[in-house]
Amino acid sequence: MRTVTVVGASLSGLYAARELRAQGFDGRLVIVGDEPHRPYDRPPLSKDYLTGRADEGLLALTDAEEGADLDAEWLLGVRARALDARGRTVLLDDGRTVSTDGVVVATGASARRLTADRLDGVHTLRTLDDARALRAELTRGPRRVVVVGGGFIGAETASSCAALGHDVTVVEAAPLPLVPQLGPEMAAVCAALHRRGGVALVTGASVAALHGTAAVTAVALADGRTLPADVVVVGIGATPNTAWLASSALVLNDGVLCDDGCVTSLPQVVAVGDVARVGGTRAEHWTSATQQPQVAVTNLLAGRTVRSASAVPYFWSDQYGARLQFAGRRREGDTVRVTEGEIAGGAPTEGGLLARYERDGRTAAVLAVDRPRPFMRARRELARQSQGMPRTAGAVRSAVP
Repeated sequence: MRTVTVVGASLSGLYAARELRAQGFDGRLVIVGDEPHRPYDRPPLSKDYLTGRADEGLLALTDAEEGADLDAEWLLGVRARALDARGRTVLLDDGRTVSTDGVVVATGASARRLTADRLDGVHTLRTLDDARALRAELTRGPRRVVVVGGGFIGAETASSCAALGHDVTVVEAAPLPLVPQLGPEMAAVCAALHRRGGVALVTGASVAALHGTAAVTAVALADGRTLPADVVVVGIGATPNTAWLASSALVLNDGVLCDDGCVTSLPQVVAVGDVARVGGTRAEHWTSATQQPQVAVTNLLAGRTVRSASAVPYFWSDQYGARLQFAGRRREGDTVRVTEGEIAGGAPTEGGLLARYERDGRTAAVLAVDRPRPFMRARRELARQSQGMPRTAGAVRSAVP
C-alpha cells in the first residue's frame, strides 16, 4: 500500500494512525476529520471539563512532537461525503478527492436528538463544541437542569451539574437507568447514586414536548407532568456516522459490519471505534476505540483477517464521586452476587462494592463501585477465562443479527 486514509480524526482514528506507523507503514498517511480540532479525549467532557477542573489543553491527545512523527496529512473541518471503494477514492464535502489504497473508517457516532430540540438552552454532549456551549451556559448562575436519558453520559452530566450547584432532574424512559448494561439489581444500586447526589430521578417517563419560544422553559412528559427547565441536556444515545457510506459496497446495519478482525466486506477497508460493529457487536467505549486499531491495522496491511479482536469488554463511569467499573458480558438470567462490600438504603456503603455476574458456575462479568484493586483482579480473571475460549474470526455476513 502506498496511501492509507483514516476517515475520522477521533480517538480510534488517532490510534489507527499510530498503529500504521508502528507496524511499519511508511507511505502516505491522510487523516480526515469533520471537526476543526485535532483528536481530543472525550470522557472528560462530561466531567472535569464541564465542571471547570480541566481546560482544553488537557484534552489534547497529540502534541507537536507526535504530529511530526506521524508525518500525516491532516484534512480537518471537512466531512467525507462518499467512499468509492472499488475506485479507491474518498470524496470530501468540499469537492476534493483522496486517492487511497486502504481506508480506516473511524467516523464515530453522533448524538441522537429530540424531534423538537432547536430551542436555546437545549444541548447534547458529544463533541468539544457541545461541551463548550453547555459549560458557558452553566456558568451564568443557578439553572434548573433537566437531563433526558439516564445512561452514562446523562448520569455523568447530571453529576457535574449537581456539583456546580444547579437543580437537576434526570428523566429516564426505562424503569431504571443502565438496565441494559448492568441488569435490574445493579441498575437499582446506581439509581441510588442519583438520590445520594441530590438529583431527582424520574423513571418510566418519556418526553412529549419542549416548551418555550426562543429558549426552553419546560419539559412536558407524556404522562402529563411538566418539569420547569432553563437547560435541557439530551443524552439518549448515539447513531453511528455511516450516511457517507450509503452508496459504497460496505454492509451497514447499526454501524459498519465487520468480522472479528475489524475487516469489512472489502479487505482494503477496516472499521474501528464507535462506528464499527465487530463480530456482531458495536461498543461505544474508550477501550474498544483504543484496542481495535491494532488488530484492524494488522489485517489491513495483510490484506485479510489474520488476527481477531477478542478483548473482554470494559467500561467505566465517574458519577457523584464514585467510580463504576464493569468488565465482561452480561446476559439476562445471570445470577448477581455482591462478594465484597455492602448495600445500605439501596446504595453502596462507604468503601464501595464488588458484584459478580455468574453463569453456569463461572463469572461472566463483574461490576465494581470504588473497589479498583479487587476489580482489576476480577478483570484479569475474566481475561484468562476468555483466552481459554477463543473467538473465531467469521465472515462479515455472519455479523448480521
